[in-house]
Amino acid sequence: MYNNVLQSIENIAIWPVISFIIFFLFFLCLLWYVFTADREFIHKMGQLPLDDASTSDKTRVEQ
Repeated sequence: MYNNVLQSIENIAIWPVISFIIFFLFFLCLLWYVFTADREFIHKMGQLPLDDASTSDKTRVEQ
C-alpha cells in the first residue's frame, strides 16, 4: 500500500539524494572541526567535569 502511495508522488527520487548531500556536508564539517580544533581547549573542556575546584565547591566555602 505505501509503495503505491510513494510511487504516485512526483519527483520522489530526489529526496534521498538531498538527504545524502545534507548528511555528507554535515559529516565533512564535523571532520573539519575535529581536525582544526584547538587541542588545549578540547583537553580543558574534557577535564572540566572531573575538576575538583568547581564553582559549587567555591560557593559552599563562601557560605
